[in-house]
Amino acid sequence: MIEIQAALFWAYGVGATFALSAARQLQLWERINAGEGPRTRSRAANPYLTLTLLFASVLMVPTGLFVLWQNPAWATMYVAHGHRGVWAGFVLLYAGGIPVGALLGFLAAQALVLVGAGYWAYLQCVGGYFLLFATLIHGWDGSGYRRFLSPGVHDFDRWAHDSVVNHVLGFLTSGTFLALFLFGAVVIGTMLLTEIGWLTEGWTLPGADRDRKVPRVVAVGIAAAGVHGLPFVGALTASLLVRLLGGWAGLPLFALVAGVVLLPRRSPVRWLYGLVGVPDGHWRAEPEPDPEPDPEAGPAPGAAGAGPGTAQVTSDRSG
Repeated sequence: MIEIQAALFWAYGVGATFALSAARQLQLWERINAGEGPRTRSRAANPYLTLTLLFASVLMVPTGLFVLWQNPAWATMYVAHGHRGVWAGFVLLYAGGIPVGALLGFLAAQALVLVGAGYWAYLQCVGGYFLLFATLIHGWDGSGYRRFLSPGVHDFDRWAHDSVVNHVLGFLTSGTFLALFLFGAVVIGTMLLTEIGWLTEGWTLPGADRDRKVPRVVAVGIAAAGVHGLPFVGALTASLLVRLLGGWAGLPLFALVAGVVLLPRRSPVRWLYGLVGVPDGHWRAEPEPDPEPDPEAGPAPGAAGAGPGTAQVTSDRSG
């Protein structure tokens, strides 16, 4: 559904965001399976990973291939000007790369969540979406937004001869925009509903809602702004700095600003992250010690179902 050069970044961001939205469920899944056999702990048995791959394969891939067939010039950011110019590797990259990108994003964020580094899992989402928006806004030569807002080769070639307003209006009335609008309602709508659903599902787990410090509606809004809005603002800022100062000065300056905003423990982004109630702790399963038998009391009720290796879950909060 999006241009090929940005599609893999979007897939990675979607996978990481899905894992972060289901962070508490993934922690619970790990705790439940602690000590069990490899079959129950396989990647394929994880329902959240399976649903993420289904989303990427059933929604993202077909809609992207449709747009690539309908308008190959736009879908390749005018690297190709028609069907004959589309290299077969582009199709393979889109069809195979989207599920792989979502898988890598999900596994990276999940691994960080399970070791208690939830905020770093969130940064995986920010990184994926930042690269997506940076490709669409700036691209590799500063003309990313022109390529995105030009529905045809003729429109892209004549960009300098017409106003930005006319180009935007032309894009909004094109068949490409209509396809993006219809597919976006389905793909992005399903994506947002899944993220919100998994996030609210995590709040219903025992003791999980204590970490949320604002009402649910506000928490959802903060989460959406942090995952989708912040990377867009960052990509726009980076593009402006590069245009004003050049790449050698603009990019280091942006990296410095981004590091100050994102990395310190008292940064505003970390504070907002703490309001949402997404876990930033480390879960650990430890064996429960067997009680010493009392010969006079007889067997304890329910003792038949207990035995060595019974897992007791403890929570070790980090940071």
